[in-house]
Amino acid sequence: MCTSNISETLHELSVSRYIEAPPARVWRVITEQLPQWWCPAPWRTEVNAIEWRPGGAFDTTMFGPDAEQIPCRGVFLDVMPGRRFVFTDAFDSQWNPQQAFMVGIFEIEAEGEGTRYRASARHWNPEDLQKHKEMGFTEGWTAVAAQLAALAEAETGKSS
Repeated sequence: MCTSNISETLHELSVSRYIEAPPARVWRVITEQLPQWWCPAPWRTEVNAIEWRPGGAFDTTMFGPDAEQIPCRGVFLDVMPGRRFVFTDAFDSQWNPQQAFMVGIFEIEAEGEGTRYRASARHWNPEDLQKHKEMGFTEGWTAVAAQLAALAEAETGKSS
């Protein structure tokens, strides 16, 4: 089950989901299979450049079923392997400022025999938060959490 939350003071939207797989497996899926879970089907993601380190490039493009294209040219602010990553679209990978929409925070931690996954989007202002809600944040990020869970849980026969 996935839960969602809104924090008006942080201009934050978030989802949380329990995944029936150990954190090491979830992290492996997060980092090695990002195109398979990053956006809700029938959308798809192409990775243009990803450097899993603070300051590294986070450059993807999402493609919609009606030929929509949404580029995300950003940078990692923090990467703690096996625990979390944080990125923003406020800068490109060369630290050039660009029109900012959000900071994405993705965290995992052991919970029982599985993993608690939390994903949040922090916005600079209430208007961007509202826009993200209207874009379908809750439905979309809940679907993404389910896709991530399905991939990690499908690997039950593999070692973590």
